[in-house]
Amino acid sequence: MPSTTTAFRHRSPALWLGLGAAAALLSVGARFDLPLLAWAAPVFLLRFSRRSAAALGLPVIAIVSTASVLWWMAALAVPVTPLVSVGGLAFGIAYTLPYVVDRLAAPRANRWGRILLFPAALMSVEFLLGTFGPFGTAYGLRAATQHDANSLLQLTAITGPYAIAFLIGLSGSVLNTLWEEGRTRFAVRSTAALAAVLGLAVLGGQLRLGTAPTGADSVRVAGINPSRAAMDAETEIHGHSRLAVTDPRLVEHDAVTAAAPGVLDDLFAQAARVADEEDVYLLTADLTYLPDAPHGRDETHFFGPDGRLLATYEKARPIPGLEIYEPGDGVVPVVDTPHGRIATVICFDADFPDLARIDADILLVPGGDWPEMGRTHTGMAGLRAIENGYNLVRQDFNGQSAAFDSYGRVLSTQDTTHDSGVWYADVPTAGTGSVYRAAGDVLAWLALIGTLAITVTAAARPRDRRAS
Repeated sequence: MPSTTTAFRHRSPALWLGLGAAAALLSVGARFDLPLLAWAAPVFLLRFSRRSAAALGLPVIAIVSTASVLWWMAALAVPVTPLVSVGGLAFGIAYTLPYVVDRLAAPRANRWGRILLFPAALMSVEFLLGTFGPFGTAYGLRAATQHDANSLLQLTAITGPYAIAFLIGLSGSVLNTLWEEGRTRFAVRSTAALAAVLGLAVLGGQLRLGTAPTGADSVRVAGINPSRAAMDAETEIHGHSRLAVTDPRLVEHDAVTAAAPGVLDDLFAQAARVADEEDVYLLTADLTYLPDAPHGRDETHFFGPDGRLLATYEKARPIPGLEIYEPGDGVVPVVDTPHGRIATVICFDADFPDLARIDADILLVPGGDWPEMGRTHTGMAGLRAIENGYNLVRQDFNGQSAAFDSYGRVLSTQDTTHDSGVWYADVPTAGTGSVYRAAGDVLAWLALIGTLAITVTAAARPRDRRAS
């Protein structure tokens, strides 16, 4: 009679599919994430893929992957447009690819290649989408699911955000090897190596947080959103709020919008006067759709205490399918002040780690979300603080504002879905810098090269029947 362990090991693949799918739906970087399930999902989905015929298993994995995207969109109330729908399908296909290479190439690889291929492929997909895709890391970034594991996330100050996917994928691959082989010498050694790597990552993060300096100089930052009453009044006058418009055709014949450039110029003059009179640095953010749509502007203007305009930044990453205007050039100005080097990007820009890799002490990120998205999106932006070693302030209209120090620790928050007055945060004036900010995505490129090398090498080898 087979042992209980053996019987469990050889249960129907449908069980592993069900467990993997459930875990995947609850670990997609949305409101209902259970961080540990992000680690569990690849374990069960890999088991299902490896124990199923490729012609059946891989399409099913693609369905699960696409369903995860749809669940993420539903949980965060993401506006559905044709382009967003195509993007969701593309995400579903992209995140199936690591399972494809594992199922087709890993059986021909050597033992270490079989273990490393899946995590390297998972990291590579995240990196390629986050760097070159139109939606950046808005969806699919495993690091975003680990919001309660700040010790682990300290690793991203060295490796960048995509290494968390490698560790999650490595856990799935190693545990499947132990599952398949039992207590062979190789399986035990690889499991011990995994435990050591994870232990060092968490311990190193705890030491980094435990030795972080205290009592650093700080500066008080205040954030002001338009009042709910003002937005309701605008909606009553125009039939909509320009702050909430996602299609410029709705406002292209609006006489008030046609006059917007002049109105904004007057407001900028007033902002400069306020900065001068109050002796403060003042950042203003404006979003305007002009009558000759799709042209418009989404900009910030940074004024000094003497009223001078110190920097202007134009949003480099309009949301595909939702924001229809010309993007900026992606050059982020950094202003030297007595309170540190201050820079700014706008909202969705912070979902692109490469764009947000800035040599600054404080990064200001004005944003506009909606209640379902706000808390999650602001948390995603907080990852950039750890990765780059700067302090980050995200003032979010109709969501949640938050300030983070350079270790990702929350300094202050404000729910902005209702009128809540002026928000304050005391922010350190000096950043800590990071290896990732200096070195960039070196490890991600190595993972991509490794994925290709293992796949090509495996294709030239005979299939290892023990891996079937």
